[in-house]
Amino acid sequence: MALSIDIVSDVVCPWCYIGKRRLEAALALYRERRPDAPAPAVTFHPFELNPDMPREGVSRADYIAKKFGARGYSAHDRLVNKGAQGAMKEALLKAFFVDSLDLTDEATLVKIASEAGLDGEEAKAALADEGLRRLVAEEEDKARAMGISGVPFFIFNQRLAVEGAQPPDTLLDAMLEAEKEAAAA
Repeated sequence: MALSIDIVSDVVCPWCYIGKRRLEAALALYRERRPDAPAPAVTFHPFELNPDMPREGVSRADYIAKKFGARGYSAHDRLVNKGAQGAMKEALLKAFFVDSLDLTDEATLVKIASEAGLDGEEAKAALADEGLRRLVAEEEDKARAMGISGVPFFIFNQRLAVEGAQPPDTLLDAMLEAEKEAAAA
């Protein structure tokens, strides 16, 4: 049975971007250590560090000024639940942190989704889908009910949790421990 890795993260959280990179490095270490094991099943789950952010977002400068006394964000994790999660998550993180794109703009989100391999019309439909919006909100509520208040948050085989953008070796240790616990159960 493949190792399952659930990742709760926010596309506008810099530590989530770092955590994704560190997980990728840990997965490479895992493949070296366990070359005959099936590839782990990675699933991303939405989380908003600031759930009270208006749907239309605010400028980064205004948000940071209000929160920290200096300069905000908003995200559409709904698109991550459509199509290839890893590619979409990567595209949104890159768009926000590298390209400084506005993730509240529908045309920008559709373009990002299209470049990540999602059909543009499907992306538009996902952004307009209130049912999908509710599903994302339910996922976020579930994470908060589990006690998750910071991201990234990794759950290995639904048995072992690791919070934060830990080093690859730490994540690898958690993967191997979760496998050991699952085998013993």
